[in-house]
Amino acid sequence: MNDGVRSVTPITQYHGSVVIDEKTRTGGLLALVALLLAAVNLRLAVTSIGPVLTEIRDGLGMSATVAGLLTSVPVLCFASIGLAAPRLAQRLGAARVILIGLALLTLGLVIRPYTGGSVLFLLFSAVALAGIAVVNVLLPSIVKERFPDRVGTVTGLYSVALNIGATTAAAATVPITDAFGGDWRLGLACWSLAAVVALPPWLLLARSRGVAGGPASSDHAAVRVSRHPVAWALAVYFGMQSTSAYVIIGWLPEIYRDAGLSPSLAGVLFAVTSLLGVPLSFLLSAYAGRLRSQSGIALVLGLFGIAGWAGLWASPAAAPWLWAVLLGVVNAAFPLALTMIALRGRTPATVVRLSAFAQSVGYLFAIPGPILVGALHDASGGWRVPLALMAVLMVPQIAAGMAAGRNRQI
Repeated sequence: MNDGVRSVTPITQYHGSVVIDEKTRTGGLLALVALLLAAVNLRLAVTSIGPVLTEIRDGLGMSATVAGLLTSVPVLCFASIGLAAPRLAQRLGAARVILIGLALLTLGLVIRPYTGGSVLFLLFSAVALAGIAVVNVLLPSIVKERFPDRVGTVTGLYSVALNIGATTAAAATVPITDAFGGDWRLGLACWSLAAVVALPPWLLLARSRGVAGGPASSDHAAVRVSRHPVAWALAVYFGMQSTSAYVIIGWLPEIYRDAGLSPSLAGVLFAVTSLLGVPLSFLLSAYAGRLRSQSGIALVLGLFGIAGWAGLWASPAAAPWLWAVLLGVVNAAFPLALTMIALRGRTPATVVRLSAFAQSVGYLFAIPGPILVGALHDASGGWRVPLALMAVLMVPQIAAGMAAGRNRQI
């Protein structure tokens, strides 16, 4: 095809300058452990906020609109900082950039609860999330490089780790806060320990050679993914699923609490949306990696999303567990997007650029979502208008996912 996108089998072996070092299993095991530990940290900095958002707002004097900005900080950082990841990886190596990202995450998590004001809390949240941004972009390229014949399975494994981290933070932040005498600052700061644990294996990988450890190959400069329709389809899909995910992360506990549910139950229901991702992420990614097209999966996930948002619109308290389950299923769009990114790029270096483009542009699309939901809540005095909007946004997510899932490669 003239646009450089070709029909291929779903899993493509990469025979370029760098492939998995078959001389030793130790390198592969180290890479897998490093991937899993990094993935655990990719959402806990965000999901730990929702369960204590009311306490944070009271402690810092935040309005609902400013709190909506807080929930949009992740997508803003992921969109802006993620664009720099390919260039940084080309110069320093992906593993070194990931190591730097994890260090920034640790710093931000330790400092932000003790800043004493909304502006500084947002600033150090941005520091932590800037670290996550580069890790987000570069992990798919590590998968493509180290495990080219097991893209779906390994993506599923690190998506499981991501969801375990997200679920743990969502479910445990309130009990930890209570254990510290109701001090939400300590309840948030303790999550920096997970980032510290992830640093040593990436330090070892950063000292190794190859795309993961050293500068990337020259095809970074040769491929302009923005010219390909598949890249734009991935970007729109990533943006729509991110909008849904971050509205769930930022507002779902508050929606349940405003409907009369207890803070603890609201936190558990929120955790269910992440907990479902543990089995779904692995099974869906492994299954999707074996298919020529992932369009059907994107359609089914979108229909679950419409049902979940419509249920909340009708009555959050009528069937809260059912709505949480439905939204937990639609959250599996995230590992599906990661799998499609890895499959749609022919080489690890192309995957870096495709990942940066799809995630950064996608997060740009997602930035207004949580802010708009907060503003619509303030303007309408309830949740029905913003929830109706979320149900409608499932339609473009389905359309983009079906386009991105077609059997093509850059």
